[in-house]
Amino acid sequence: MGILVALIKLGIKWAPKSIVLWVANYKLKGIAEVKDYAVDLDARTVYANTLLYGETEAIEVRAEQFGIVLDNGAYKFILQKAQSNKPWLNNTFAFVLGKAIAIPLIPQLTPFMPLAYALLKIELELPDQKVVAAIEAKS
Repeated sequence: MGILVALIKLGIKWAPKSIVLWVANYKLKGIAEVKDYAVDLDARTVYANTLLYGETEAIEVRAEQFGIVLDNGAYKFILQKAQSNKPWLNNTFAFVLGKAIAIPLIPQLTPFMPLAYALLKIELELPDQKVVAAIEAKS
């Protein structure tokens, strides 16, 4: 799967921005218009600038340190850092940042989950158990 992952990353990196924007805007017609985006899977960063239909100001979102973890046979998505130019969206991010959210089992997508995991695998740095024990003892 290593070669396939490398090819997909190259495809994402080399995809012409104009074509990606055209496809995204075609699919989102009447809902939103994607003005700009950037994806770097190696650095784990995503940026999007989107104008919702009927709105006058675009929404900018930057997400960092995201990925998929495998926990007891279940795939979970985790987002460590995200920010937006909209306060309501920043408040929404506060509910999910740092939490492993189970990815629903969708039969049509189940065969592709190992590939998604290989692309977005993230190693979580767990705190030292001695430090955790010391903090819990003080509580």
